[in-house]
Amino acid sequence: MVASAFTSSAVTRVAKVARVASSCATCVLPLVVAVGAVPMVLSAMGFTATGIASSSIAAKMMSAAAIANGGGVAPGSLVATLQSLGATGLSGLTKFILGSTGSAIAAGIARFY
Repeated sequence: MVASAFTSSAVTRVAKVARVASSCATCVLPLVVAVGAVPMVLSAMGFTATGIASSSIAAKMMSAAAIANGGGVAPGSLVATLQSLGATGLSGLTKFILGSTGSAIAAGIARFY
């Protein structure tokens, strides 16, 4: 009962965000491009599907994180999260939520201009 109420509430909130976002078509395109560019940017940084590329920004980040943590990268750290995203990409739901939320924020800002 509680889980279904939470899910229903979350779906309703996402639907409201999507409705607000769709009201500002000029705000949506840049955010769609930004969300779509995430895999390309991660790859350019060195977070690839086959692991962290040597001599890359990602390798330097991993080295710094390992030194700070006594020899290993902590699970859930920024480096671990970025590597996970680089290896698997963003899920469809994550893309939708990021795009909708960003669009709603941009639409809210656009109302002041």
